[in-house]
Amino acid sequence: MPSAFNFNASPFDCLSLDEQHLVRASVDIAYFPEGAVVLDVGVAPTHLFVLIKGYVTQTEGDEVLATYGPDDCFDGCGLMTGRVNSRFVAAEEVVAYQLAHAAVNELIARNTTFGALLFSDLGQKLSALAQRADQHELQSLTLARVDQAFLRPAHTVDAATDIVSVVRLFQAQRTTNVLVTGLPGGALGIFTNTSLQRAILDGRPLDRLAVGELASGPVVTVRPADQLGDAMALMLRRRVHRLVVVEEGGTVRGILEALDLFSFLANHSHLITVQIEHAQDLEALAQAAAQITRLIAALYRAGTRIGLMAKLVQQLNARLFERAWTMVAPPALVDNSCLFVMGSEGRGEQLLKTDQDNGLVLRDGYAPPADLDAICQRFSEVLASFGYPECPGRIMVSNPDWRGAAGEFGQRVRQWLLQPEGDSLMQLAIFLDAHAVAGDAALLATVREGVAALAVDNDAVLARFAAAVENFGGPTGWWSRLFGLGDEGHRISLKKAGIFPIVHGVRSLALARRVAATGTAERIRALVADGTLDAALGDELVQSLHFLMGLRLKAGLAETDTGRPVTGNVDPERLSSLERDLLKDALAVVKRFKALLHHRLKLDAL
Repeated sequence: MPSAFNFNASPFDCLSLDEQHLVRASVDIAYFPEGAVVLDVGVAPTHLFVLIKGYVTQTEGDEVLATYGPDDCFDGCGLMTGRVNSRFVAAEEVVAYQLAHAAVNELIARNTTFGALLFSDLGQKLSALAQRADQHELQSLTLARVDQAFLRPAHTVDAATDIVSVVRLFQAQRTTNVLVTGLPGGALGIFTNTSLQRAILDGRPLDRLAVGELASGPVVTVRPADQLGDAMALMLRRRVHRLVVVEEGGTVRGILEALDLFSFLANHSHLITVQIEHAQDLEALAQAAAQITRLIAALYRAGTRIGLMAKLVQQLNARLFERAWTMVAPPALVDNSCLFVMGSEGRGEQLLKTDQDNGLVLRDGYAPPADLDAICQRFSEVLASFGYPECPGRIMVSNPDWRGAAGEFGQRVRQWLLQPEGDSLMQLAIFLDAHAVAGDAALLATVREGVAALAVDNDAVLARFAAAVENFGGPTGWWSRLFGLGDEGHRISLKKAGIFPIVHGVRSLALARRVAATGTAERIRALVADGTLDAALGDELVQSLHFLMGLRLKAGLAETDTGRPVTGNVDPERLSSLERDLLKDALAVVKRFKALLHHRLKLDAL
């Protein structure tokens, strides 16, 4: 039986062949009937247990701290300290491997990653996980087709065209090059900004100097179906900064520039920014919006940090929304208003596209256009066409409740805080994450400052505001669902189990301490700085949040790949043993944080 030990499960999947042999030579098999105590408080453990069959619950008093299932191991912490601090009970008939303490010590001495995954805190485990992530994304991207990268539009002029006319085209089309036809021999040439410098130094009047005299040719071409890796090698070999992409029949498809190619291979973000900046209409913006999900998938598979990915998405979405708003709204409205986003988008924590959450603050005294309602409705429809669904609760600019003059809007928000009734506290929570994306950001800042200036001394209001962290129950029930033991459904909502309690709990403390930041990580840093949160807990909260966001992203990408609606809910059967272990650690952090909230904000008094 020891020869069947599963070395694909964490932390044993990092062992060498010699280390695996040590495990096989050092394990026995143990059996425990349902209800049997596997380890009790105070005992000195002699083995690390690895479950083969059945489930074991870890309890303190009457409280279930965690549940362990097949391929999970326990109690590493007890082995390290020499004393078990919890009771481990067989929830049903259990069969498990027993790995001798001496063998565990030898494995730790030989393999630091094994020790980190077995004993370390959440942050160190996540670091070990990142080091073992798949790092082959660059190789796969070099195998992508040329037409999968961003191709800039090709603009063509005749060789007889004067330089001044070409410069006017540069300015009108926001380009730095044109293709030149009519050259001797019928070759296709190119004239660039570098060529323009030579034209100026030539000394002849630019309005009488033909572009064909200074065009370079023939151009270097590739096919749309060629691999990007080959295109990169060709660019380096020929020492050119751009390639002309030509169809089989000779039709020019576009221009592949070096900056766009290397940005595609790095992380795609630059090419999306370029597409957004160069978009001349909403259709072009929609094409850029479609690239954002592909970018996230590439960054995730490359092991990019979740916090960095989320900030990148926030920046791309902000620019996308700003460009869309300026295409839909007249200039006077843009100049006299502030378009803002809220929710995960406002906090800079959105990864995959979620429901729209946005609003509009108008300058006091400004008379908006008579068709303001139609303009805002059009904007909501445009975002929906980009893949951002309309908010079921209608928290959007198309809803008059989420737009208004700065004074009026400020009064509305202050009323949510000082006279909480109905959904007002929920609306306040949503608004506290507001982030400006277009127009005059000072208008939103004025409204936010008005809320911050109020004395938030009403403990009852703060407690009611924070109490939403308990809306979805505590983590205990999630252990059973993690192994399919409960009757609440097979998939796990990470948002309800962990993300929302962290986000809203931190938001509640930030409101009490008048922290101006909107992002959860930034709020945590501010709360640690002023002594509200312990530095270690603050770090664990950020690590837990980002781990849960990453796990939710992985599930959402899997749903996207299979054509299912994106929920981000986790299928326990798709979790590795390491992910399951990290999920337990993250939910344990959530539990400790909720206990702190109960104490600090007096939630038990409600």
